Amino acid sequence: MNQSKNSEKLNTFFKEEYSSLKSYVSSNLKASVTRDAEDIIQDVALKLFTSADRYSPINNVAGFVYRAMRNKIIDILRSNKKNIEYHSQNETKLNEFAALIYETSSDLYPEQMKEELKKAIINLKPNYRDIIIAIDFEGYTYKEIELETGIPIGTLMSRRHRAISLLYKNLKSKQEIIS
Repeated sequence: MNQSKNSEKLNTFFKEEYSSLKSYVSSNLKASVTRDAEDIIQDVALKLFTSADRYSPINNVAGFVYRAMRNKIIDILRSNKKNIEYHSQNETKLNEFAALIYETSSDLYPEQMKEELKKAIINLKPNYRDIIIAIDFEGYTYKEIELETGIPIGTLMSRRHRAISLLYKNLKSKQEIIS
């Protein structure tokens, strides 16, 4: 009985409040987001309707739906932010990481040094490469990675430290040749 009541409540709410939901989603999205408000509403509605059987009775339908909408918007903004930041700040991040590896404070590094650093990162073992890319280039925190992967923070920190050490050893001799 709860199953059909949840679906019925959701159906009624979406029919009556669709334009309000569209306004809410549109007002919370930046112009740079490529997804349409209606697409987002449909994604959330589909998820809610297909999962309606699993929920306990929904008492506050509006709060339930708006919370789901807010969470979807946050997810979209986070994913777009990471994509935009990765492309626009990649050079800055590479310079910052080069400063860490090459132990200099200069913001200018020859392209050859940057290319060697990129190659060295790519050639790391996957566990080491992944932690370097996630922490130093994509801006994840250790806590976020721990929650996503289940790997303890201490292990992640050790992997990053070992990766930096390997990069340092690998690139130190190349720096002297390039400089």
